[in-house]
Amino acid sequence: MTRMNDASPANSGAGTPIETPSLRDPMTRRSLLALSATLGTATLAPRIYAAPASATGSFPVRTRQLTINGASFRVIEQGSGPAVLFCHGFPDLAETWRSQMRAVAEAGYHAIALDMRGYGDSYAPREIALYNGLLIAGDLVGVLDALAISSATIVGHDWGADSAQRAAVMRPDRFHSLVSLSIPFAPRGEMSGFDQLRKAGLGDRYYVFDMMKPDAEARFAPAAQTIPSIYYWLSASPAPDLGWSVDDPARHMLRASPVTVPGWADEAYVRQAIATFQRTGFRGGLNYYHAAQPTFDLTPGLKGQTIRQPSLYLYGARDGLNATFHPTPARLDQMQPVWPGLTKVVRLENTGHWVQHEAADRVNAELVAFLNGLSTHSPRRNNP
Repeated sequence: MTRMNDASPANSGAGTPIETPSLRDPMTRRSLLALSATLGTATLAPRIYAAPASATGSFPVRTRQLTINGASFRVIEQGSGPAVLFCHGFPDLAETWRSQMRAVAEAGYHAIALDMRGYGDSYAPREIALYNGLLIAGDLVGVLDALAISSATIVGHDWGADSAQRAAVMRPDRFHSLVSLSIPFAPRGEMSGFDQLRKAGLGDRYYVFDMMKPDAEARFAPAAQTIPSIYYWLSASPAPDLGWSVDDPARHMLRASPVTVPGWADEAYVRQAIATFQRTGFRGGLNYYHAAQPTFDLTPGLKGQTIRQPSLYLYGARDGLNATFHPTPARLDQMQPVWPGLTKVVRLENTGHWVQHEAADRVNAELVAFLNGLSTHSPRRNNP
């Protein structure tokens, strides 16, 4: 549930900003962000499926397997027009974007989402080395290659935001604009996020280190309990002093949830996520945490690289990650020096980490408005 390249986490809960001096320091927060990226080639597999039209009206969802660099990835698509590629985080699936995909399809765009590497019905190697950020960025370029798309807007949440940002840094020719949810961008710095956290004295309590303990996979395994817990505690549903905290182990994300499905959640999606993770386990998703330091080590050439493509950033006012990223509300003028392409920052009140669900209507409206406005920044791409 996070991004950790030069940096840290991504989950959320109702927690109010934590008064930790080391996390409030601007230099520490900047080096807690990070990136790196890659290339990719792909081919289209012959299997194509369609969701029932009754469920999607005149915009049926198409499901297919793509072969990317010799590996199979599950992709869902909706609509036609300029391409918008959606990247999910931990622990999610392509369908986490179903509301946003429908909205952009109705607005005249080609929505595409994939089960990211390690998730669902996509390629899920066990080795940590196969989850470095360069390979994952290659997966994203490979999706465009397989679908014969020259360039796209890329949208990411949580670890998907980290991957989307890295792809935008390395391949501005393929990703002409960016929408980042819950995770702000900052260039790769001199020190990795893990090392920054240890230097700040947080190595024994910051949540990312718990995600990498030997027993983590077993603790997450009972998906019928852990998926509802993660969705509930990282949202704005709990009281502010009870929600998930990045550095208070007592307020961890696997506490028993008082509800099976939070009121803001799509029950069908929660059932799908539970069933999928019961089948696949969580190893692939947890490997993103383990691979964060190797990704940093592989990318010294990206130090200081910024994102100049038009960008939109949205985050929940009650996301537990704000203790790290936004102890005070994020401001456009403060973020633009390291993210010059950023055009708008949207703080979503009464919203936690799962912004695409908790504030779906607002996110959809902002996303479509951003896409429609791209013609004022750069030419619209006429992709299939």
